[in-house]
Amino acid sequence: MSDSKVNHKESQLRVVISGGGTGGHIFPAVSIANAIREIEPGADILFVGALGRMEMQRVPQAGYEIKGLPIRGFLRPLWKPANIGVALDYLKSKRMAKKLLCEFRPQVAVGVGGYASSAALGAANSLGIPTLLQEQNSYAGLANKQLAAKAEKICVAYEGMERFFPAEKIILTGNPVRQALLDSKVTREQALQSFGLEAGKKTILLVGGSLGARTINESVLGHLKEIEASGLQFIWQTGKYYSEAIAEALQQKGRPANLVVTDFISDMAAAYRAADLVISRAGASSISEFCLIGKPVILVPSPNVAEDHQTKNAMALVNRQAALYVSDAEAPVKLIQLAIDTVRDDAKLRSLGENVLKMALPDSAAIIAKEVIKLANRKS
Repeated sequence: MSDSKVNHKESQLRVVISGGGTGGHIFPAVSIANAIREIEPGADILFVGALGRMEMQRVPQAGYEIKGLPIRGFLRPLWKPANIGVALDYLKSKRMAKKLLCEFRPQVAVGVGGYASSAALGAANSLGIPTLLQEQNSYAGLANKQLAAKAEKICVAYEGMERFFPAEKIILTGNPVRQALLDSKVTREQALQSFGLEAGKKTILLVGGSLGARTINESVLGHLKEIEASGLQFIWQTGKYYSEAIAEALQQKGRPANLVVTDFISDMAAAYRAADLVISRAGASSISEFCLIGKPVILVPSPNVAEDHQTKNAMALVNRQAALYVSDAEAPVKLIQLAIDTVRDDAKLRSLGENVLKMALPDSAAIIAKEVIKLANRKS
């Protein structure tokens, strides 16, 4: 972050939004900002992120200014000597965040989880700026748990979050999702056509996030013969990280004609519309999307996340017969056959779709934006 002052208009509303690290934090943050601007078109909104993380690219692409802090996560185990540097970077980040807030003078600060939010909202608390937290997962993240005591409001996507937060501060809002998914007018036929697929055939979509999911990818590569013989169609987003190795593997093994392979899908609305069934990790944003569009899904939670929160996210749906679950360890053996069997079972697909739709919490971004504005008005 440069030493130059943050430029801002003397508008009626100034909001800082902080957090990031993954798409699961960034999509809700941008959705909240967009919803604030819908209500208050003149609002000044400044994002605060972590240098080198995804938000430093994604937020400017969405049309918002962002400042970066040199904050990082602590290494495990905590007694590693390198954590001394991490602690010093945290203190430096908090000082930088405080200076930034003094210049920008927001009436309210919003935290969506992730490294940067702990420094930025910690600084806001020390300056007496009201804070609102948005927790995407069914198991609260460390940053939000630490910030909860001083937060005015905590917006959550799952019931039972009193385990982590003071009950009187909680508002059940759901997670804001990418608006393009809800606004898309693409038909199923157009969606299938965009992937070069046939209109009359059942289709399975496999996604592992923007970077990909090793286990989902291994599950496909280990069952190419079953995929080829299934008479179904498959869209496979491998993730950019794995795309080169997968291209080589498919060159050796042969790619089935009914398998569309891509490293990244830019139009997820079309991909979801084309699919009868989705196979996905269990990130909070993805789950919220499946609920809002009523899409049958098999969830394969990532084991490489804090507090195993993806499994907890998945079980919130599975316990209501709103999704199927395969553990990461079992996926290479079970996943593809379960998907083939499920997509052929129309009654099962219908039941999953109806049950997941019941869990939807629509208008999340607008509800959160109104709470943000209320806090700002109180401060003013």
